[in-house]
Amino acid sequence: MRRLAGQAGLGDAVIINSCAVTNEAVRQTRQQIRRARRDNPGAKVVVTGCAAQIDADAFAKMTEVDAVIGNAEKLDPAAWTALAASRMRVAVNDIMMVRENAAHLIDGYGDRARAFLQIQNGCDHRCTFCIIPYGRGPSRSVPIADAVAAARRLVAAGHAEIVLTGVDMTSWGQDLEGAPRLGLLVGAILDGAPDLFRLRLSSVDCAEIDEALFDRLTGDRRVAPYLHLSLQAGSNLILKRMKRRHTREDAIALAAALRARRPEIAIGADLIAGFPTETDAMFEESLGLIAEAGVNYLHVFPYSARSGTPAARMPQLNGALIADRARRLRAAGEAATSAFLDSLVGHIDDAVVESGGRARLSNFAPVRLSANSIGAPGDIARLRVTGRDGEIALGERLDA
Repeated sequence: MRRLAGQAGLGDAVIINSCAVTNEAVRQTRQQIRRARRDNPGAKVVVTGCAAQIDADAFAKMTEVDAVIGNAEKLDPAAWTALAASRMRVAVNDIMMVRENAAHLIDGYGDRARAFLQIQNGCDHRCTFCIIPYGRGPSRSVPIADAVAAARRLVAAGHAEIVLTGVDMTSWGQDLEGAPRLGLLVGAILDGAPDLFRLRLSSVDCAEIDEALFDRLTGDRRVAPYLHLSLQAGSNLILKRMKRRHTREDAIALAAALRARRPEIAIGADLIAGFPTETDAMFEESLGLIAEAGVNYLHVFPYSARSGTPAARMPQLNGALIADRARRLRAAGEAATSAFLDSLVGHIDDAVVESGGRARLSNFAPVRLSANSIGAPGDIARLRVTGRDGEIALGERLDA
């Protein structure tokens, strides 16, 4: 978007890429819009992203907003050209009609430590709490040849680590000829970009990990030993009401199988606190899942009703109860992370150096480097973990 806006003569525009995953995200978007207008009185303020796609009229009515662009249009040069010529104020079409990914694969991320490669967009599932399919449209995949070529360009641009991303990444390939699975793509990228130091996967659905993907995750040292699972709950009844496709037992079994083949693998997870109808006993099952699945990093989302979703029509819990359950989940997650980092003291690993004197181990553990160990972002450094300070490990370079 930065490149397209600049090419259209809008290099000074403020572009706000909105999120719609929770009501709080939408509220924060509005707050950012007002701040952007206050801080940049002479610039065009352009709003795009999922919240803008879902409720374009609401954002167009904001006096601070110059234009609203949909999720498909934001990657179309013609939309930015029309905006620059003041020929349109709202360009938001039916996202459900989009069937292909736009040709927007990025060739480099400047001096960023790692690059992100979006291989999939959209979602065909309808979890009862989620509005995102209506912001991103149907699932669509980047063809293997295009993804491999993009990975090679990112490596050539100096990025040692690539993170594969997608809205529903494990559904990659289902819209392509022959319906290939994600494991095939991961293997093709690793084989087609032999100079890539490390490949990392973003959030995946534990119900869709194919055999080839499992083998690469557990057997290929160039794949980061880290997996973030979209679990959402630890109660089978709540999972059913969420319309998820896995059970509590599936999650525990997957974590055990991964560690049986690759003991150093770390696991992150998403959990929602206070989903409608969640009883104390059901919440305790989610709380217990953290230990039973061996979750090392936890993202907690207090349930927030989104209009237009089935869950918003279910019996809602008290806000104070939701907040308390979220607090308890976060406390358990922080304790799990602290214990995990403690277990790494003395551990030696190759890490990607980030800005601010930090680095990231292969298992996603953040490390604050000692003063004599700081390198340039993107460097590969051999580190020893020396301790822990809260939820960050302390480390020193062995190659400094």
